[in-house]
Amino acid sequence: MHIIELFKGLDTHLFLIINGLHSSFFDNFMWAVSAKLSWIPLYLSVLYLLIRTFKKDAFWIIVSLVLCILISDQLASGLLKELVKRLRPSHVDSLKSVIHLLKGYEGGLYGFASSHAANSAGFALITSLIFRNRLYTFSILAWALLVSYSRIYLGVHYPGDILGGMAIGVLAALLCHGLIQKFKPQLLTNSKAIIKKTQTIIPIGVLLLSLLSLLIYSFIV
Repeated sequence: MHIIELFKGLDTHLFLIINGLHSSFFDNFMWAVSAKLSWIPLYLSVLYLLIRTFKKDAFWIIVSLVLCILISDQLASGLLKELVKRLRPSHVDSLKSVIHLLKGYEGGLYGFASSHAANSAGFALITSLIFRNRLYTFSILAWALLVSYSRIYLGVHYPGDILGGMAIGVLAALLCHGLIQKFKPQLLTNSKAIIKKTQTIIPIGVLLLSLLSLLIYSFIV
């Protein structure tokens, strides 16, 4: 119990440090980063690249991707939140007067584990394993970290919630990628279906344009 209480104390301390580093610009930026609709262009660009590369076999890749997100989301939100019942910091009475919340947003009652972190980590890892491109991997993992960080900034998750969510996403991605390797190994070894490095410019470019749009939005709002 002592170790658990020590962890909770460190988790809360780190949360307050991160949540306390705010400004009007980053308030707008992190709010937009955390919004799921902000990243629809990124998801569509990945979907386009998968279909363009794998043609009719893209169905199996897309199914594995959807399954990865489904597992991540349901484990984080559907199972662990109700099982662990750890209050979000935004719902802890002793913290309400010191944390920085935006637009009255407090999130649901429980926070462990973060579905934002689980879903973004799962999406980032499984697509990285499929694309096998260093620049894409670096870009999409940085994106997943940014989305996860935004949840702490907004005051609705502890760092521990984020780490738990990311661990779930990683495990889900490894599981779903492993299923492809077991049942459809030819999809990952067929030279005609290997995504070229130049092709990953499509989702990377969309990601960068999306971030630029969010930065501009944050300046003018």
